[in-house]
Amino acid sequence: MKITTFDPHIATAHPEDVISLFEALGFEERHNLKDAAGWTGPQMKRLTDKNGFHVDIASSKGREEDLTDMTLTQDLTAIRMNVDNFDEAYDLLTAHGFKVLNPTGKVRTEFMITSLMQAPSGFAILLIQHIKAHE
Repeated sequence: MKITTFDPHIATAHPEDVISLFEALGFEERHNLKDAAGWTGPQMKRLTDKNGFHVDIASSKGREEDLTDMTLTQDLTAIRMNVDNFDEAYDLLTAHGFKVLNPTGKVRTEFMITSLMQAPSGFAILLIQHIKAHE
């Protein structure tokens, strides 16, 4: 299994406030996943600063079947981990005691496989494998 991305991810009911804070810290919008092909979930933006650091900000307001459609009483901070083999990474995390957090379990679309998982100690990983057209 190869990890291709490992970045902070914040799910929030108040994305404008969080985006404003990171913009004040020097981050700028790099990628708006709402506009990405196949993305039907809540808006998610990737912000980047001058040093190349990234942070994802996702709205927790989404449709029932969306990954981030959970009732949040506070922001949820996770690590977004993109991998080249979802099942291998999923098995490794569950072997280490991780549990699936999102109510729909593993989410599969024609563009990705993803699941929000929580470690026994409490931190979360948003596990994602992007599916390329040739796969």
